[in-house]
Amino acid sequence: MSRIDTEAAFTGRVAIITGAGSGIGRAAALAFARAGAHVLGVGRRREALDATAVLHPGITVVAADICADDAPDAVVRAAVERWGAVDVLVNNAGATALMPLAEATGPRIDALFRLNVTAPSLLARAALPQLRRTRGSIVNVSSTYGHRPLPNAAHYAATKSALEHLTRSWALELAPDRIRVNALAPGPTESEALASAGLTADTVEQIKNDEAGRIPLGRRGEPGEVATWLLRLADPASSWLTGQVLTLDGGLELL
Repeated sequence: MSRIDTEAAFTGRVAIITGAGSGIGRAAALAFARAGAHVLGVGRRREALDATAVLHPGITVVAADICADDAPDAVVRAAVERWGAVDVLVNNAGATALMPLAEATGPRIDALFRLNVTAPSLLARAALPQLRRTRGSIVNVSSTYGHRPLPNAAHYAATKSALEHLTRSWALELAPDRIRVNALAPGPTESEALASAGLTADTVEQIKNDEAGRIPLGRRGEPGEVATWLLRLADPASSWLTGQVLTLDGGLELL
């Protein structure tokens, strides 16, 4: 797929991207904007969102906690009021949590599922009338651990497994409306996720080194590499692709 074809496909289209303040979300906002889309970047941290917005004039940002009860409708309304439509929803926002079973608590499990499963579900529901009108696309960001065991972080893996099953089920449910639903499952990718999980700098560095050592291609992924495939999954030219989970992990899934 050429850059020219992608730009033509997204010119004038409207994309909502959650978790746009850093990492994969920031890279995705930039990729969609460069491809001609109007991008609404969503996240909790205004300063981080502003740092994303300055990267391209096609990016507009709104600070919102997508777990808040009124957030899904407010986010979709912001896009529609500004551009009149929603063509693409990228459910990227999420959190990693190292939580061995012996340390699991109800509130931590509930919070993890609220952010990684419930919030993207309700945002998709809020966007549904617009996506039906535009015959749009939903792209969910899972993880290679959505279909691989992850000791000491089983509940995080379970949230991503749930998101993958939602992807396949929504694809069938929404196919009559010509709404495509796919997911991208990145492997270990450079981001702030590990630091945000409360780990020390030394622990984060050790985890990164261990992960890179297990990946057949010998390194962790870069956010821009992931964003490229989010763009391709959402591209209207991929018009016969739905219900798929694409793993992008340097070959880790093969082990």
